[in-house]
Amino acid sequence: LEAYDPTTAGRAIQDFVEDLSNWYVRRSRRRFWRGELDPDKTAAYQTLYTCLVTVAELLAPFTPFVSEAVYQNLVRSVDSKAPESVHLAAWPEADESLIDQRLNDETRLVMRVVSLGRAARNKVGIKVRQPLSRVIVRLRQAAEAEGLRRLQEQVLEELNVKSLVVLESEAALEGAVLAEDEAGYAVGLDTAITPELAEEGLARELVHRIQSLRKAAGFDISDRIITYYEGWDRLPELLAGHGGYVRQETLSEELVEGPPPPDAYREEQQIDGQTVSLAVKRV
Repeated sequence: LEAYDPTTAGRAIQDFVEDLSNWYVRRSRRRFWRGELDPDKTAAYQTLYTCLVTVAELLAPFTPFVSEAVYQNLVRSVDSKAPESVHLAAWPEADESLIDQRLNDETRLVMRVVSLGRAARNKVGIKVRQPLSRVIVRLRQAAEAEGLRRLQEQVLEELNVKSLVVLESEAALEGAVLAEDEAGYAVGLDTAITPELAEEGLARELVHRIQSLRKAAGFDISDRIITYYEGWDRLPELLAGHGGYVRQETLSEELVEGPPPPDAYREEQQIDGQTVSLAVKRV
């Protein structure tokens, strides 16, 4: 801004907000909604709070009214001694001693691998909800392998695969669905779906449908529910193996086979070509 270049400054803020929203917040949802207020949950909220307040201060010259609303909500509502307005607050100053460049680089690599992995899925039209057995990654530099393995759980969760293989030869990519970028990185997916993977994919699809019902019924994200189902004889067997996962992900206290009560929210759904009646009721 001191160089009269608001476009570059605005784009930098935009890029940061996109990463904050589409990566940090999304990846931290379970930390935010964990039941007990442990140190990790506290750290997740404090980090997000610091980011939002700082962004409000940075945005003040660009969007004066929106940034003021955010500032009044997050700062003045809890600290009466803070400056009366975001436009009277001190300009943020970076503390470069807090920068972990290695972690930044490794996380950026994870995001690149995940992006390529999603592109590979799109090539063959396999939804992320369908688990796959492995992802194979060709890196530009061998030194990057250690960092990728250190954060591999994020890659596995984002791409919904069971294992990660870092390439040491091009032969490892043979038979995989491949996506590459101009920088020389490549990600391949083993798209063979075993019966066990198919069943897990159905459980994830069921979770997605129940979550949609929760939203349509107007439930709060933290509401506990009872889920009712009927109309597909395969569902009891599926829930016998994956019922715990479905209950956890949908905050369902119970999964009940049979007709729902009149005050439940109900919809007919098509899952794997079968018509299923699903209903949800707030506890």
